[in-house]
Amino acid sequence: MTQIAEKVMTTQEVVTRFVELAQQEKWFDIQDELFADDVRSIEPAGSPYMEDAFGKTAVRKKADDFVSRIEAVHRVYTSAPIVTGNHIAVARETDITVRPHGRIQMNEIMLYEVKDGKIILEQFFY
Repeated sequence: MTQIAEKVMTTQEVVTRFVELAQQEKWFDIQDELFADDVRSIEPAGSPYMEDAFGKTAVRKKADDFVSRIEAVHRVYTSAPIVTGNHIAVARETDITVRPHGRIQMNEIMLYEVKDGKIILEQFFY
């Protein structure tokens, strides 16, 4: 049986695909395609909105749970990425209504770390 080796993306290839999907607000596709199985998702200490999650399944559940509580999207914006080495940073601004918090405006920096062609860390600063 012949095995075909899967090509490992470079950080720049991950960034290109990330931007393509982020511009379309396809955040779940980013998780599905670009996240490593052992990805870590880190929130600021004491965040009232979400908790840290570890592993692709738990990170997806965290996102699903948050998105399910969104009642209205008033405005979203994601900046062009800043890339250095194996890190990607984007600014994200959201104005949303989410249960049980009501309307919130969040201005954050989203930091991603890439290793072996996959995102192994997402960390949020807000």
